[in-house]
Amino acid sequence: MNDANFLQEFFTSEMIQITNFGFIINLILTGLLSYFLGKIYIRYGMSLSNRKDFARNFVLLGLATMLIITIVQSSLALSLGLIGALSIVRFRAAIKEPEELIYLFLTIAIGLGMGANQRFKTFIAFIAISLIIWLSSKVSKKPQDKQGYLTVSSKNPDLWSIKTINDLIEQQSDEFRLRRFDKMENFLEALFLVTLPDPQAIENIDRDLRVRDSSIQIIFANMGESIQ
Repeated sequence: MNDANFLQEFFTSEMIQITNFGFIINLILTGLLSYFLGKIYIRYGMSLSNRKDFARNFVLLGLATMLIITIVQSSLALSLGLIGALSIVRFRAAIKEPEELIYLFLTIAIGLGMGANQRFKTFIAFIAISLIIWLSSKVSKKPQDKQGYLTVSSKNPDLWSIKTINDLIEQQSDEFRLRRFDKMENFLEALFLVTLPDPQAIENIDRDLRVRDSSIQIIFANMGESIQ
């Protein structure tokens, strides 16, 4: 009998309710923190994808998470129901890079914290994480300023192999990594993450590639402010 009463109280117990005014405040704070997190991601992120487009999702994701937690936290039974519902959801979004996943988790964490009415803890954690991101960017700023994405494309794929391109880039770069390689019947494109010693290295790579294929095209997108 005691066990039955315990289970009944366990599933029907109500947590502290958030007032309508408190809900509005949490909603505004969630939107603001998610918005600023998006700005941080755009400024300091290193993802290959379009960071501005990806960051636009942060506010909606944060608000949706906050709303869900606000609703289900009033009842443990609803919380368990949420876990059951999420267990059958299949996420097929094209999240290819760990950094994107980390920022999504941070956005969800903002929504969770505000939905649980933990404003102070959520705000302090956001400030601390933002400072860590900023300090990390300062520490790694020097090498990052010399780092960028080099795209090599050619309409003569028969003239090239991945080893040939690698050898030419290796001669002019401090470090490089192949991120993508597409070779079709009449087109070739390779994307590298490269660290260059100086601006002249870009011209040297272009010169060496054109010796073999005069129609080749290269695009260099710098990840930092300048290459000095």
